[in-house]
Amino acid sequence: MKELQKFPHSGIQTTLPKDILFIVLIGISHFMTQAALGQALAPLDNIGEEFASTNPGELSWFVAAYSLTVGTFIMISGRLGDIMGHKRIFTVGWLWFGCWSAFAGFSAYPRKQVFFDICRAMQGIGPALLMPNGMALLARAYPPGLKKNIAFAVFGGLAPMGFVIGALSGSVFAQYAWWPWAFWSFALACFGLGVLSTIIIPKALSVRPTNPPTFDATGSVVGVTGLILVNVAWNNGPLFGWDTPHVYFLLLIGLLFLVAFVWVEQRATDPIVPFHALNSTVGYVLALVGFGWAAFGIWVFYVFRFAISLRGESPLTISAQYIPAIFSGLMCTAATGFLLTHAPVTLPMLLSMLVFCVGIVVAAMMPVRQTYWAQLFVSILIMPFGMDMSFPAASVIVSNHLPPEHQGLAGSLINTVVNYSISIALGIAGTVEVSIARNDPARLEKGIRSAFYIAIALSLMGVVLSAIFMVRTFLREGWKITAH
Repeated sequence: MKELQKFPHSGIQTTLPKDILFIVLIGISHFMTQAALGQALAPLDNIGEEFASTNPGELSWFVAAYSLTVGTFIMISGRLGDIMGHKRIFTVGWLWFGCWSAFAGFSAYPRKQVFFDICRAMQGIGPALLMPNGMALLARAYPPGLKKNIAFAVFGGLAPMGFVIGALSGSVFAQYAWWPWAFWSFALACFGLGVLSTIIIPKALSVRPTNPPTFDATGSVVGVTGLILVNVAWNNGPLFGWDTPHVYFLLLIGLLFLVAFVWVEQRATDPIVPFHALNSTVGYVLALVGFGWAAFGIWVFYVFRFAISLRGESPLTISAQYIPAIFSGLMCTAATGFLLTHAPVTLPMLLSMLVFCVGIVVAAMMPVRQTYWAQLFVSILIMPFGMDMSFPAASVIVSNHLPPEHQGLAGSLINTVVNYSISIALGIAGTVEVSIARNDPARLEKGIRSAFYIAIALSLMGVVLSAIFMVRTFLREGWKITAH
């Protein structure tokens, strides 16, 4: 591999107000990413009525298609940022996000579900461009220390707020106007944020390396193809059945493409994923994030399914019930910033997996006829602690274990695992729900609870692995608080 010109870590020297504007602007990219998830999840049945879709396998695609492309194209966008400049790709991401959000709203006119699914998939490329490059901008702007910890904590802490606001806006428009207006107003916000990005992000962060890496076209095509085929197979399984030839053929071909991707990357001059730069710690942390966020994806989807299908609540009501997550998310942001500077980074990782597991168990055991405050409130209140501790902790670990010229890759890996695991997990949970419920309304509750049990199993895997990770690190390094 050729020697690359490194990006500077401490690229900006600004006043405190400008620092705040910059950090908040980058954090809003995570806010909007989760808002786009919530704006389709909450009014899922309303959107399905527009396309005459009631099958759970078809409805899950409204969410899975978005998460699929967010997780798949992040690898490429991180490399594009390393080559062309993270600020440029970040700004383009807002414009792309806005355009396809608008098209998703316009899909109501032809009333073709496939068109809406495609628009949702294309919409997901927007945050795929935004997230890793935003994280790379933060990593380049601040050297290891308190500011960097705070910046990553804010980035993670805005996620619950984004989801709740997105769910509320989608529900309000669906219930009192027309659901496409949620997407059209979202598009206008994206365009405005794109303009602000050109103004607020310091010019110093527009600097590109003098000898940037080349773009690995072969690896990109092979890797993206493999990820898409595997994901489509998993999410089509509950829709068409795993005994349908095209489903398992897609899965087999996708796995072969992923094997080919590893082979190509090991021989590429400038690979999209330089496996030589990844160590066991990075791989272990990514696995933990995958299990935790896969469980979270099932939880958030099936809490809505449980409340709407079994309790008969409106999308707006269940969206409003998520409001406590905003405040617990903000508290967790402060707590995570403290933990990252006063304890080994393995501790917030373990705590996040425990929170994921406890929150899902509480939700899975809810009776159908029960007050909101008894269990659902508790589950919604604590789940943001899993999100907001795992994301910044993993970001700090991966960022600090990769050289500066691969900071785009650092953001890509985390976001790929987060979003791709959600999409895959929805396919697994959907398969279980459909096979248990068998399209029988009397078995609907059993099918939904079975999906929750899958989430519990995934979260338990995260707890076990994170405990092993913490114990192993403690035995090797002791109670070591590293400079983040």
